[in-house]
Order: sequence, then structure tokens, then C-alpha cells
Amino acid sequence: MEIKQFTSEVLPLKNKLYRFALRIVGNPAEAEDVIQEVMIKLWKQRDKLAEYSNLEAWCIRITKNLSIDKTRNKHYKMGIIPEGFDVTSDQRTPHQVTESQDTMQRIKNMINALPNKQKEVMHMRDIEGLSYKEIEEQLQIPMSQVKVYLFRARKHIKSQLINSENYGI
Repeated sequence: MEIKQFTSEVLPLKNKLYRFALRIVGNPAEAEDVIQEVMIKLWKQRDKLAEYSNLEAWCIRITKNLSIDKTRNKHYKMGIIPEGFDVTSDQRTPHQVTESQDTMQRIKNMINALPNKQKEVMHMRDIEGLSYKEIEEQLQIPMSQVKVYLFRARKHIKSQLINSENYGI
């Protein structure tokens, strides 16, 4: 693979890979380090990249593995959902803004408490917007298992939210 082909096929995936790595390592600087390692690894293997039928899935797998290695080595917990997910409006009162921020933080904590597979599938589906088929290919798990993980993750978050609302937590 030449530089031009690498630039047109691999580099456009960088932002998606960064968001995925950030979700796993939870630290922007660490996520950047992971992506840098991924790009170096891909560049070194550029002659073999044509062998992969789904280059994006391969890149996500490398990103996932390096991110997990980084979290294991440094004992990081899952990080923060980027602030762009907090919806704000100038028409809301300070009380409403605080309440919404508290709810978002509770949801982030609930997601972080999920088992890893559920967390990964939920991130890929609900945050990255990947299809079930893409998740199946990238994680190499059956479609039925993808759906089960997503169902259980959503059900757990929903029940936690309902319980916290009922008890005023």
C-alpha cells in the first residue's frame, strides 16, 4: 500500500478510532497515544492491509486491543462521555441545567458500571451509530449476542434510571 492509498483509506478512520479509544481509556491524551500506536502499527503492516476484507473492522480491533492493553497497564476505569453529549440551552433555568448535568453524570456512571461487552456494544451502537452487522464483524461475536448485549445494557440503564427517580437519588 502506497502513501496515497494509505492516506485515502486509513487516515479517514482516525476520528472514529479516536472516539472509540477515548471511550475505552477515558482520557483524551491516552486515546491520542493509542491512535498514534494504531497508525504506526498499520503503517508498518501496510503491505498486508490489502488482505483484509474489512479494513475498518481490522482497525477497530487493533484500537480495541491497544486501548484495553493501555487500561490494564495503568488500571484506568472507563472514562467520560465527551461533553458534546450534554444538551444545553440558553432558555433553561440554572436548576434545569444542574438537574440535566446530574442526570448525564448518573448515566455515564451507570454505563461505566456495565460489563465490558455490554459497554462496548452500547457505545458502538448508540454513540458511534454502527449497524448490528458492523458490530458483529468488528467484535467477532454472533448477531444474536450483539442484540442480547445491547438489550441487557439498555434494560439495566433504564431500570437504574427508573429506580433512582423513584427513590430521589
